[in-house]
Amino acid sequence: MSGTLGFFVTGTDTGIGKTRSMVVLMEALKGRGFKVSGMKPVGSGCYIEHGELINNDAFLLAKHASINIPYRTVNPYALESPTSPHIAAEQAGIEVSFETILDAFNALQKQSDIVLVEGVGGWEVPLNSEQTIAELALALGLPVILVVGLRLGCLNHALLTYRAIIQTGLTCSGWIGNRVDSGFEFIEEYLQTLEQKIDAPMLGSLPYCPEFSPCEDVNYLNSSFFEQIE
Repeated sequence: MSGTLGFFVTGTDTGIGKTRSMVVLMEALKGRGFKVSGMKPVGSGCYIEHGELINNDAFLLAKHASINIPYRTVNPYALESPTSPHIAAEQAGIEVSFETILDAFNALQKQSDIVLVEGVGGWEVPLNSEQTIAELALALGLPVILVVGLRLGCLNHALLTYRAIIQTGLTCSGWIGNRVDSGFEFIEEYLQTLEQKIDAPMLGSLPYCPEFSPCEDVNYLNSSFFEQIE
């Protein structure tokens, strides 16, 4: 491997396991000797701690990084309202700037072998009045990993998102299935359908688990992910 690698992790919706997948990938990469950092450029629905807005997802990414990173580098935009980022930012009287995000990303690149960047919500979520998550991924120039929340309706969301990624002009390096509905009975059938319809490897299938354990979850990743970086 030469230079710093990176991946942009997006999802079929909000609350479908992007952060879980990010942490699992980070732990797996650390286990193979890589210096890894994670970033969530924009996070809404934050809490206040010691006078500072903190996003729980970003806090987990900072916690599982190989290096000690200032929180604001991991999460340049922490927005209090639990809604779409462009609305939360407007309520806070700020506008999300790609320049600020790119500066933070470049800082992480200088300290890491691999940087994973997590989006917010789905692929076309607005970040400001003009730009979306898709345009942020394009500005970063990173290949994309798609996280599919395995439940009824996910096939449509997954295939539409995959096509949108390709139409953006980016590479989809693979996808991860994450079971979010404990009562969903058609996991294997849905995974098989997604493998047939998505022209990118399945990187793993994570079981339903409200309290995930990253060290155990790495066992559910496939070797196809590591073949891309080693």
